[in-house]
Amino acid sequence: MARIRSLSQTTGASKAHPTEVDAEWSVVELVPGRLLQISTYGSDERKESGVSQTLQFDEQQARALVRAIEQVFPST
Repeated sequence: MARIRSLSQTTGASKAHPTEVDAEWSVVELVPGRLLQISTYGSDERKESGVSQTLQFDEQQARALVRAIEQVFPST
């Protein structure tokens, strides 16, 4: 579980993961502000049920994530 401090692009080699998982997003209210929280659950083969990992984004890092998504998946 982690709060994202920075988000930058890497040029290292990557490949698709062999398993798929379900995820949920929620809002964590702070005073002041809020966080976007994305929680993933273990794969179907995982022995333990429940949340596997949680990532939290403040507004600045959430906007960086949006920019990355728009770069990877440009609208046509």
